Amino acid sequence: MDLYQQIAESLRRDILGGRLKPGQRVPTVRRLSAEWHCTPGTVQKAFRELQLSGLIESLRGRGSHVVQAPPGGQPETTPPLRRAGLVHRAESFLLESLTAGHSIDEVETAVRLAMDRWRAVSSPEKSAPAQTVRFVGSHDLAVAWIASHFDEIAPGFRLDVSFTGSLGGLIALAEGRADIAGSHLLDEEGGVYNDTFVRRILPGRRVALVTLARRRVGLVVAPGNPLGLMGLPDLAGRGVRFVNRQRGSGTRVWLDQQLQTQGVVADDIVGYEREALTHSEVAGLVAEGEADAGLALEGSAAVFGLGFIPLTLEIYDLVAVDSEAAGVSDLVRWLGTSAARQVVATLGGYETDVMGRVRWVG
Repeated sequence: MDLYQQIAESLRRDILGGRLKPGQRVPTVRRLSAEWHCTPGTVQKAFRELQLSGLIESLRGRGSHVVQAPPGGQPETTPPLRRAGLVHRAESFLLESLTAGHSIDEVETAVRLAMDRWRAVSSPEKSAPAQTVRFVGSHDLAVAWIASHFDEIAPGFRLDVSFTGSLGGLIALAEGRADIAGSHLLDEEGGVYNDTFVRRILPGRRVALVTLARRRVGLVVAPGNPLGLMGLPDLAGRGVRFVNRQRGSGTRVWLDQQLQTQGVVADDIVGYEREALTHSEVAGLVAEGEADAGLALEGSAAVFGLGFIPLTLEIYDLVAVDSEAAGVSDLVRWLGTSAARQVVATLGGYETDVMGRVRWVG
């Protein structure tokens, strides 16, 4: 799936899921270019696709807006919107079940709709070109950089990237729809990143986990931190407008675990139900004044010139069933070089001393 198609699908999900309402202005070309690390022309191509689908309209001097009347009329659009709500609940149930220690088999019936959504919306093409390496997983600035320079890392190959969240990436890997998954799921009980979830989602398989880096994650706020936020408890009961990450993302897993540990009630956080698909989207909303705070990478805060309150240092792994496959093995070797560490360090918010280390599960 080309990048403009991924952008179009992300906006389409927001529209059909009700996060973008009829008549509401869609994010600007400038903002989306920054969030997706692409040219304005790529975003405009995504807009044209949505216009052809009848989902948005562009008016000179007024920007692009969701159409006032959903295409096809209310009788035909109600079922998809209803299904979107069911899928959302299924995803929540899946994550809660896996965190509680259940196996995939035990929740297979409940998660079928969620898996169908990932197949239809977020997956790379089933018949990818022979020289394509498919990445599915959590949003990361370094992965975005790697994708744009992949022909230098693995000559003759391109990296097809789909940011769906850590859980979506591991499921895609298990189903053969990805060659590499990007994950940072914390098992709070064991204090280990990714291993536990890999065992549950890919049972009985020998899987390589290659550490990309340690990443600093924290609260992204306006420059100077005008609200004086210091931690997660400051988000509750103070009217602070928060923007969350989507269910299934490693950042959301960590946040929900910490809220429970620290005794913070999610319902007391204004905007807890408002979800963003990437760290850059979180930072963009704060930069535009549409939110006061969000949880994101330090590098995303730096891109938008925002303040950052560090909360945790997490491990981000690249997960592969066949680490010796052409293209994948090139990436694994590159991650162990000093050149790779230098590139990732310049993005900000990364610690690269563990970069390229390989461990095995199964």
